[in-house]
Amino acid sequence: MTVLMAATRLQNFQLPAADDPACTPVMRERLTGERERWLQRIDDATRWMNDYVETFAGSWPSRSLIDFAVAYAGHARMVVLSEREEVTKLELLGALTLPVQRQFFGFWWVRARHFHADRRAFAETVARLSLSFIQRAVVWFPPCDG
Repeated sequence: MTVLMAATRLQNFQLPAADDPACTPVMRERLTGERERWLQRIDDATRWMNDYVETFAGSWPSRSLIDFAVAYAGHARMVVLSEREEVTKLELLGALTLPVQRQFFGFWWVRARHFHADRRAFAETVARLSLSFIQRAVVWFPPCDG
């Protein structure tokens, strides 16, 4: 929940323009501090999940749920560590987190109703992560002609 809520806050809140007369330097500093605090909460949450995935993932009753939790922890942490733009990171974190949040913490009827859609949405987001990595790798390591 921490990742989803902090990412949503950051997506919905933009700092006022630097030349905005209604935003004093003190207020700008405070607002910047809030954004940094929310980013730090995401960093702390994904670090904790990745470091301790074995303590919570093993408690789920099925192998598919365990794999889902492990995949989420790893992918969410890699998004945070990536060099993507903040806007892209937040969008990807939201896309990864919502289906996981619903499947692990939603009411049983919500989990059942969204089971396939959540798995598909998660897999599509992971594919986007992998595709963007592959596209960057091709730039870094162009194919040899010989």
